[in-house]
Amino acid sequence: MLVRRVIERDAAGEVIAFVGVTLDVTARVEQSRRVEQLAHRPEAAANAARIGIWSSVIGSRQTEWNAQMYALFDRAGGGEPPTLGHWIRQCVHPDDAMRMTHAIYAFLRRESEAFEIEICARKRDGRVRWMVLRANLDRSNPETARVFSIAMDVTERHEAVDALHTASERAALIARHAGIGTWETDDHGRPALWDAQMWQLRGLAPRPVALNREERLALAHPDDRALVLDANPELDHSSRATACEFRVRWPDGSYRWLASRSAALQDIDGTMHRRVGVNWDITETRNAELARQQALLTERESQAKSQFLARMSHELRTPLNAILGFTQLLQFDFGHGDAQAQLAKPGHIRTAGEHLLTLIDGTLDLSSLQSGTLRLDPRVMQIAVAVAQALPLVHGLAATHGVSLHSGALAGSVHADPTRLRQVLLNLLTNAIKYNRRGGQVVIEAAASASATDATSERAGAESMRLSVRDTGRGMRPDQLAHLFEPFNRLGMESAGVEGSGIGLTIARAVVEGMGGQIVVSSEPGVGTRVEVTLPVRPTPAPVPLGVADTRPAATAPTCSGQLLYIEDNSVNVLLVEELVKSLSGLRIVSEATDAGGVARARSMRPDLILIDMQLPDFDGFEVLKRLRALPETAAIRCIALSANAMPDDIERALAAGFDDYWTKPIAFEPFIAALERLFPASAAAH
Repeated sequence: MLVRRVIERDAAGEVIAFVGVTLDVTARVEQSRRVEQLAHRPEAAANAARIGIWSSVIGSRQTEWNAQMYALFDRAGGGEPPTLGHWIRQCVHPDDAMRMTHAIYAFLRRESEAFEIEICARKRDGRVRWMVLRANLDRSNPETARVFSIAMDVTERHEAVDALHTASERAALIARHAGIGTWETDDHGRPALWDAQMWQLRGLAPRPVALNREERLALAHPDDRALVLDANPELDHSSRATACEFRVRWPDGSYRWLASRSAALQDIDGTMHRRVGVNWDITETRNAELARQQALLTERESQAKSQFLARMSHELRTPLNAILGFTQLLQFDFGHGDAQAQLAKPGHIRTAGEHLLTLIDGTLDLSSLQSGTLRLDPRVMQIAVAVAQALPLVHGLAATHGVSLHSGALAGSVHADPTRLRQVLLNLLTNAIKYNRRGGQVVIEAAASASATDATSERAGAESMRLSVRDTGRGMRPDQLAHLFEPFNRLGMESAGVEGSGIGLTIARAVVEGMGGQIVVSSEPGVGTRVEVTLPVRPTPAPVPLGVADTRPAATAPTCSGQLLYIEDNSVNVLLVEELVKSLSGLRIVSEATDAGGVARARSMRPDLILIDMQLPDFDGFEVLKRLRALPETAAIRCIALSANAMPDDIERALAAGFDDYWTKPIAFEPFIAALERLFPASAAAH
């Protein structure tokens, strides 16, 4: 309430009464309080935001600062605020003072436009702070013009921007020197940004607009297009990070390997609004890795070859010892001693020679294993015969190791390749002897198996035979059995003084499985090992043929005689073939030691058959065949390659070149004569 009163007096001046009024001023008091509160709010807000507020009347010294102005410009302690001129001289950095003065005068001349400037302010201790000043001119009072302004400290923002700029420059420098290209796409997967390095990584000059999806896919290697991000448009809207490696085609047609990584940038609500990524060249890394792998492969192949050659050296020397030994005995005993004993020695030489040929063919088997092909000639044969052929070849080894050989029941027949089966038996018997103990035993026996144990025999519905070789040797642990058939794996026996290279069982299993059977090994350490070979009794549905059959129709043979020309530079081979041909009545043969002489003799002689060695002094058998086919006189003559090159690739190449057939050395007498009899039936009848 507002109360006012006066004193009422009489004529003599004595107080006689009080006269007063009482007014309700609540509304006015509350309004005054609100006005006062409103007046304090800007100051409180300015303090909270650290905003300095000042005003100045133009043309006078009337300047007002709030408390934050004193704090911002390091003038704490009060006192009259400085004039505009004093403030510029005392608080503004010298480098910005003149710019500040010119900006204020220009602002005052424009009058109506707002004013904003960013300057450096000096602290008393020499520190520098960045300030932003904004001002406006109030001309509501026509008699005076007042400038109202605020000041804000933006040093932290400047430092953050500078740090970001420095980091950006550093990242750009690193990316440029490291060859890293950066890219961005918008929320629709469209390329929004490619830096210059992205173009350089593809051998292209930078362009204002990045390549579109189709253009980028066109540059990718056809085999790699499914790997790149462009091949998966759904990932454009996915939050998943991506990583891939692919090849890009350069303008010169070459390809370079690039690595790509990208990440999705999402809003606070998880919505993906763009994707950023990088590319960099990894061609040298890829090439280095490929070179490293090739070097490792070469090293492994070299080690395997060395081990294989060491093994072959030993295996080849065993039959060679028999061949050379019995040959010397024949020479030594010629004309002396028991004639019957001398007649038996050539048989030993032949057996050892055939085994030597088998070992040489084993090298081809290893190549066939690697290429997935294996040449087999299965036929029905008696098990006892196969064992009888194998046992004499290991008697010497058994005697050396003090191991006795025993054979059990061996009745029955199997459908198998005789040479390959003997090879398997020799490997199993040799292992059983070498890994046995002195005084130990090796037993080989066979028995019928009523139920077929392999899928091939089941399909054929045939009974099978189980041939087993068991020994009383050192045996093997389960972990050794798990690696038993790995090539060149000696199972830790490299230092045990037992010779070998670890490929015998690998070839043996492949041979047995190729003949429709299987091989199973069981062993117990300190007790011994048992190897069981199961083979079918009757032929399997699709046996693999041996060698390359002549599919051309037989030429019309002469009725009474035939002429052969043999082009061969080795006199021993010529002598052997001449003796075989002369054993057939009605056949005549001549030979030439050079390729040119052979072509000339064929042109003048026009034989019925030409046998051509593939390795000749001047040019090879392919060139001989080419020249013979080019001459009208010899173009239709049957030509057969006769060579020691027995690799499947050699045979296929010769047949593809036009040879009518391919016969290999060493020459097997019976098949050789049988082939001539097929070509010259009249001579065969006479023979």
